[in-house]
Amino acid sequence: MSKTISTTTLALLLALCGTASAADIEAILKKADAFRLPAASLQVETQVQTFKDGKESKEKRYQVLIRPGGKSLVLFRSPGETGQKVLMSGDDFWMYLPGSARPFRITPLQKLLGDASTGDIANMTWSDDYDGSVAREVEVDGVACLELELAAQRKSLSYQRIVLQVAKSDFRPMHADLYASSNRKIKQAHFKLGSVDGQPRVTQMILIDEVQTNRETRVNTLHTKARSFGDELFNPMYLSRSDVLP
Repeated sequence: MSKTISTTTLALLLALCGTASAADIEAILKKADAFRLPAASLQVETQVQTFKDGKESKEKRYQVLIRPGGKSLVLFRSPGETGQKVLMSGDDFWMYLPGSARPFRITPLQKLLGDASTGDIANMTWSDDYDGSVAREVEVDGVACLELELAAQRKSLSYQRIVLQVAKSDFRPMHADLYASSNRKIKQAHFKLGSVDGQPRVTQMILIDEVQTNRETRVNTLHTKARSFGDELFNPMYLSRSDVLP
């Protein structure tokens, strides 16, 4: 089946037969990814807020530069953190602190703020990183959804299992349960849509801690801009020299 199959045709097919090929799943995940990342090479301005018992406790700002091939560079924008950077290149993560001679390796699960991990901010894509199947049809907040069971393609990914619910009409992401390698559910993610340049986009991801349920982290997308970046920005040896982009 072609990857360019229309949303309506694919939804009808899934409804009729209840099964989907790997190509169908990839097509669904690409459509779901497009609601979060509308271009392959992208600059994203991100705000992360943490809440405890319903009250905001902290706020941080990040600029994320994304390139095809699983490359992301997170630039810290908040006062007191300026100059800090996190580079993701495939399965490898590095962090650079101002004044350091060289960056050091970190894991994608290391927290940046609240329950937002490096992997959450660096914007890994479901279609590139996960295999899956359609488990069943469910309803989320009154919206008919497909529930997908996703398995990580690599052990280095933040979440080894994701149960993702996407709207049956257009495959926009609605909700996800996120699991660690032990198969323990560690977070829930709720996706909120807004309008960006007249197009529906995920403008907020709400992360809820499954252990400390009074805690909530909101990852807000403030602005996105399609742009190209030089190779040097995604070289760990260049982190001490690269700086904030306009």
